[in-house]
Amino acid sequence: MTAERDGNRPNLMGFALHPGFLAAGEQAALADAVLRLSGEAPFYRPLTPGGRRMSVAMTNLGTLGWVTDARGYRYQARHPETGAPWPPIPESLIRLWRTVTDAAGDPDCCLVNLYQSGARMALHQDRDEADFSFPVVSVSLGDTAVFRIGGTTRQAPSRSVRLASGDVCVLAGPDRLAFHGVDRVIAGSSRLIAGGGRLNLTLRRAG
Repeated sequence: MTAERDGNRPNLMGFALHPGFLAAGEQAALADAVLRLSGEAPFYRPLTPGGRRMSVAMTNLGTLGWVTDARGYRYQARHPETGAPWPPIPESLIRLWRTVTDAAGDPDCCLVNLYQSGARMALHQDRDEADFSFPVVSVSLGDTAVFRIGGTTRQAPSRSVRLASGDVCVLAGPDRLAFHGVDRVIAGSSRLIAGGGRLNLTLRRAG
């Protein structure tokens, strides 16, 4: 993990951004590890409770995984299509969590979102977890995302920031429940992922 330069940790409405946190070699190793683990837990495009197919493909790592379908949003211990347990979270991600947070415990879920052509994520809150005192940590790999961050109500003002490959961000404290999303992904801005696209790894303490 690269050392952070002075003044390189802006705070956007309480949103802690760590630009360039992972060096190029670390990004490649992590992307390879996650894509290899997705062979055990294949990417799929879930349905929202309203019956709409999500534009991002997703899978999970850890003892719990976030899922959505007609029954609602929730965490469960097995892949909804294969019935197999989720693969473990790589140790490098556990170390990253411990470095950028002061949380009293380690994450038990890593939601992996794969953004390819046209994929986006509407503004939402991460609020399906048992204890909101634990932060949410997001790792960007691959193409740059135009990320939107707002306040704790949907009506609050929001602003956008570009998240490049290797950037890490944290939502914690009063901004743990900030609305956030991805307006778009800038295709071709990275060569990290074969065929293009962006991996977003979101570490959470769900249980």
